[in-house]
Amino acid sequence: MPSPARIRQSVQVPLHHGLGAVLQADLMTFTGLADVGEHLAVRLGPPAEVPLVRVHSECLTGEVFGSARCDCGPQLTEALRAIDAAGGVLLYLRQEGRGIGLYNKLDAYRLQQQGLDTYEANRALGLDEDLRDYAVAAQMLGALGHNEIDLLTNNPDKREQLLRYGIKVRDTVSTGVFANPYNTGYLRAKVVRTSHTIQLKGSA
Repeated sequence: MPSPARIRQSVQVPLHHGLGAVLQADLMTFTGLADVGEHLAVRLGPPAEVPLVRVHSECLTGEVFGSARCDCGPQLTEALRAIDAAGGVLLYLRQEGRGIGLYNKLDAYRLQQQGLDTYEANRALGLDEDLRDYAVAAQMLGALGHNEIDLLTNNPDKREQLLRYGIKVRDTVSTGVFANPYNTGYLRAKVVRTSHTIQLKGSA
């Protein structure tokens, strides 16, 4: 288990994010995180003995500009709604492009336009397929007092890493499928290469 982190500050912020009704959220910052990153926790909904948790990696292109090349924007909106209903927290990690950064991610986009999948593109740039480490997520959960959670994800690596870092995952709740003509190859690569539980049409 990583060393403990502490809540640095908590501030109430109303969120709309295309959600219709405004959601009342507490946004929390932390000190003592392993990577010294500026990661956020977004607490929503009623108190829950076992909170619903989404560990969500930042995606500027998908969440701010609405890129259709991924499913990150719709996943974020889905998670905010689900957590507000069930009670829990969204951990927003500043790990753009599975940890490779914004500029490298855009370089990888160009390689994908030439026929590589998202993982092959990372490798072609001399980077790992996925550089994310969820130690900071475990630290944030510990600071919030959540040692047992229900995890909203279709990525088995998130569950496995959290378990390894001492967080008990009572249940895993799959995210929705947000496929469109521009991202089906990206989603299929996640299913084939990293066993994401995404039920694509035409997949076994």
